[in-house]
Amino acid sequence: MRDYLKKAFRWQRGRQGTGYDKMLLLTARWPLPFDSYLIRYPVGAQIPPHTDPVQAGRHYRLNIVLKASRAGGEFVCATPIYTSRRVKLFRPDACEHSVTRVEGSSRYVLSLGWVLKAQAR
Repeated sequence: MRDYLKKAFRWQRGRQGTGYDKMLLLTARWPLPFDSYLIRYPVGAQIPPHTDPVQAGRHYRLNIVLKASRAGGEFVCATPIYTSRRVKLFRPDACEHSVTRVEGSSRYVLSLGWVLKAQAR
């Protein structure tokens, strides 16, 4: 809980070091491990193609574009589960994804992620 309170509702640098910021909104380990972030992409930010491996299970992420950039900032995913102009559902552990360089204005995304454990056989 202390770790959550240190990070929640505070802007932090994104993992890739490419200019985006993230704010942890809510997270839990049980009953379903999940996290939710507000992500801010200022002009000039971009994310190169990558995957986000998990130790076990299947990682899912639902991104909802709250404010699109006037130019650039497009989400690119090789094999999304579902995609529309503002909603992106994909497997970040299994699908290479990226965000093109934000050029026109900042971009904001609500990102919800969860991991489903592998089924026992």
